[in-house]
Amino acid sequence: MRISCARILVPGATGALGAALALRLHEQGAAVAVAGRDRASLARVSQACGGAPACAFDAYDLEQCARTVTWASLELGGLDGVVVCVGSAAFGPPESVSDAVAEHLLTVNALTPMAFLRAALPLIRPGGVIAAITGVVADSPPAGMADYSASKAALATWLRAVRREQRASGVTVLEIRLPHVDTGFASRAVLGTPPVLPAGLPVAEAADAIVAALAAGARLVKPGRDATLDVER
Repeated sequence: MRISCARILVPGATGALGAALALRLHEQGAAVAVAGRDRASLARVSQACGGAPACAFDAYDLEQCARTVTWASLELGGLDGVVVCVGSAAFGPPESVSDAVAEHLLTVNALTPMAFLRAALPLIRPGGVIAAITGVVADSPPAGMADYSASKAALATWLRAVRREQRASGVTVLEIRLPHVDTGFASRAVLGTPPVLPAGLPVAEAADAIVAALAAGARLVKPGRDATLDVER
């Protein structure tokens, strides 16, 4: 994808990583539309991105998530990409996690991104991309994070299946499988206290890797051996 002329929707743009990504894309010439829950934060991100179109949404309203994609396509005159940066965390053994919290995690971390990307598929032409953040927990679930890891694994599995289905369409399906990023995300968990975590990856570094992956038409961003993050085509 040529970033300098791409039209990209960033749901979750009010979070630290989503905001940094939207700004990077704007700085490289993309036309961005931003969406998020917090209206005040959304206004600040929109202003930083040159007055980008902005729309508030409720992650629990999956139909509204789908409508936000249609709104962005109309605002931007089409869509070349959607990068979902929505997520929520919880910590604790499974017996401490209520069904309500488990439902919350599966909705926000799996069903919400799926709703955005499902709605985007009919609108994005060959050469475009749909993408979402999963995490290393999808492959290596740590103790005390069973429900959180399961929600991320559900999204990762969905992305892999959709990638196979889209091979003939020319639409790239990108999974952004990040390690711990220094966003303060864990401290805002809906339940429990996070375990001792390694030093987080700087937000700027994560945002740069995502932009590089979008530009390269990559299928995966993941922790690397010789670099902090690898981009795989």
